[in-house]
Amino acid sequence: MSEAKTIETRSSPHALTFVLITVLIDMIGLGIIIPVLPRLIEGVAHVDIARASVIGGWLFVAYSAMQFLFGPILGNLSDAHGRRPILLLSIGGLGVDYLLTAFAPTIAWLFLGRLIAGICGASYSAANAFIADITRPEERAKAFGMIGAAFGVGFALGPALGGLLAGLGPRAPFFAAAALSLANLVYGYFVLPETLPPEKRRPFALSRANPLGTLIAFRHHPFLLGAGLVLFLHFLANNVYPAIWAYYTIYRYGWSEFYVGLSLAAFGVITGIVQGGLVGAIIRHLGEWRTAAICLALEAVVLVAYGLANRGWMIYALLGFSSLAGIAMPAINAMMSHQVDDDAQGELQGAISGLMGITAILSPAMATQLFGVFAGKEAVIELPGAPFFAAAIIAALALLAFLAVPEKRET
Repeated sequence: MSEAKTIETRSSPHALTFVLITVLIDMIGLGIIIPVLPRLIEGVAHVDIARASVIGGWLFVAYSAMQFLFGPILGNLSDAHGRRPILLLSIGGLGVDYLLTAFAPTIAWLFLGRLIAGICGASYSAANAFIADITRPEERAKAFGMIGAAFGVGFALGPALGGLLAGLGPRAPFFAAAALSLANLVYGYFVLPETLPPEKRRPFALSRANPLGTLIAFRHHPFLLGAGLVLFLHFLANNVYPAIWAYYTIYRYGWSEFYVGLSLAAFGVITGIVQGGLVGAIIRHLGEWRTAAICLALEAVVLVAYGLANRGWMIYALLGFSSLAGIAMPAINAMMSHQVDDDAQGELQGAISGLMGITAILSPAMATQLFGVFAGKEAVIELPGAPFFAAAIIAALALLAFLAVPEKRET
């Protein structure tokens, strides 16, 4: 049977839709917490906003640590047992987590909720492997772009939904997210096909599910190692946005929580449009390698611009450019996916998810510490854009690393 017919038999009209909805709900769950978390922590822990921000930072670390540890595990489990059960278990787990958080009486419950959310949110690796199963190699960059679009839309809807429902109390958004997750679980149970046939599966090996071990497994493949380093630096630079955005815009522009949420929603909408509508066309015109190089360069420039922006409206003027810079991710991901066999797609996406997880731990620590040093009454030098300048340097290093990657291949 030809590859095209094999892919067709694995797919269904609902397959891609379900995976996109899954990623969308994952991101809604992450974004929905942003506008309501300070009030929720204040109420549960009986602390002021300063102490609440410290606790909130540790909650972010807990979530990111689970993403790092479990991304490769879920990716490898999907290589061994198929994509369908992993995706369904993750969606169900998120629904339970949202309910747990909604009823949380203590900070310990909130931490438990973030740990569960991080584990279940690591289904990103299985979702990307699913996409690799049902698309032809030449179509994967566009499909990965659609995943990026779902991320963007979810990140737009999450803060917007959280802000709208916050009037009903800080716990209300979590009940809404739980309902969405459980509804998606029911939908997926009835319509989601299995895309990895038994003959293409392999036994689960814990050594291959180690978030660092997955990279070691590619030590004989210079392209994957080099591209992995590029993505590591790319993620490290990009994670400055969720880590510092609220603090930066409130401090520098005097924005209220409503306007912080509005800006995040605008960023998500623009990212969704760019990733969903332009990735395929741009990559067809420029090719995967050239697209990645241009977008990595653009990323460094845009980060500097964010750090220099001294008026709130400038942030909105930059959103489209930062969304275009994000096309580097699906282009590089597609290049990497061409280099591995069908039974290792989950492992590859798990390794990428692991990189996302560890940078989501490191970058917030870097960004918030820099902001604390260069902003406020006790600032060494008044330079609140310092986290963005540091991220720009990292983005420039990502570009240099990409240009040095061996075995560059156009597809």
